Amino acid sequence: MERVVIVGAGPVGVAAAILLAQRGVASLVLDRYPEPYPLPRAVHLDDEVMRILHVLGVADEFLTVSRPGLGLRLLDARHRVMATFDRDPTRGPHAYPQANMFDQPDLERLLRLRMADYPLISFVEGTVVAVDFPTVRYSSPDGTVRSVEASAVLGCDGANSTVRDLIGASLVDLGFEERWLVVDGICDGDLGTWGGVHQVCDPRRAATFMELGPRRYRWEFRLLPGETDLDLDPLLAPWLGTVPVRIVRRAEYTFRACVASTWQSGRVFLLGDAAHQTPPFIGQGLGAGLRDAYNLAWKLAAGDAALLATYERERRPHVRAQIRLAIVAGWAMTGGQDRAAAVRRLLLGSVWRLPGMKGLALRSTSPALRGVGRGRLAGTFAPQPSREFDDVLGDGWAVLYAGTEPSDFPDHYRLVNVTDEVDPRGSLRRWMRGRQIVLRPDRVVFATRRSQ
Repeated sequence: MERVVIVGAGPVGVAAAILLAQRGVASLVLDRYPEPYPLPRAVHLDDEVMRILHVLGVADEFLTVSRPGLGLRLLDARHRVMATFDRDPTRGPHAYPQANMFDQPDLERLLRLRMADYPLISFVEGTVVAVDFPTVRYSSPDGTVRSVEASAVLGCDGANSTVRDLIGASLVDLGFEERWLVVDGICDGDLGTWGGVHQVCDPRRAATFMELGPRRYRWEFRLLPGETDLDLDPLLAPWLGTVPVRIVRRAEYTFRACVASTWQSGRVFLLGDAAHQTPPFIGQGLGAGLRDAYNLAWKLAAGDAALLATYERERRPHVRAQIRLAIVAGWAMTGGQDRAAAVRRLLLGSVWRLPGMKGLALRSTSPALRGVGRGRLAGTFAPQPSREFDDVLGDGWAVLYAGTEPSDFPDHYRLVNVTDEVDPRGSLRRWMRGRQIVLRPDRVVFATRRSQ
């Protein structure tokens, strides 16, 4: 039986398998490790990506193991507050908190449990060695090389992607590279700190601090050229005081900005870190990969070659825009490392107090996808008035309208009348502005028109 072969059982690969299974598409998930990576990595997802978790069926459980982020606080080198941008922790335009802090192993556990609910998904421990489409060859732990026929191949195998190499793609550098030390710890007591992200805007030792959950914290410190092994005690002391901490993970990362030269070769696709890597300053690394899976899964299920060709065309510019924003945000918050950094640091405190900067600092709305349909809203992600609204929309094409039901759409389009019952606060109708909105299966606006 031909199945979609998914290389990599991280969050992006497992999410892709679940999304395909929900549409009746079988998949074989390959990973060299039988269990998820046990240590923290990604720590933030926004409210748009929370809707993807809802579709995956893990949003409610995720909310029990995550906490809303309260915003952003900028500190100077002596940890004095320069600016604070508070965020409403209750709900955003998508009925979820706009920032959600978590421990990645918790999310991976939820996704693996959900994956087990679908008989259409098979998991095999193995390492891909060749992709000669439609044949995929992989090596089992005992060294045996096996072959499987695939209807498509998804390379979700991370920054050092084998699938990317096998299709001849390379990484295009977008002009950012910094080394950072990332430290995760569990404290014996609550540190009593503000519950948002703290960014130390010191060009000599830029740093980031955040609370991930009860007594769980993350610190990130930018490394200077030549530094390899830092003494953690003086770095953590301003945050810990006398509270003991158990270090769960200490790892040096090189933050890069790059995208793959091509994301598709025939019916072989790249997703997640295999396709793009971003600095962490706006917390969109994992979220971008989950958006890839959400964009591609319904197109694969539809089986239309022209539709599949839109995957890279839509996702690549979107990711590049988010990476550019992350680079700019990183420069603004850390001040850079050159001689002008001290001057910029003095200006930074004043700039962040200008009108409108709060909205920019806390913006979670992602850029519109390019080349999608028609109308001013085309390519944007539609908001939702409640967490159940995606269930109302179903898993196919939908039309939002208020008032008279339109009669000229195909029968397979679900018509949703946005009434007071559906939209009690009126937020969705204010966004619609009297228009009828055509939504794709991934909740992206395809077209708009005035109600007739």
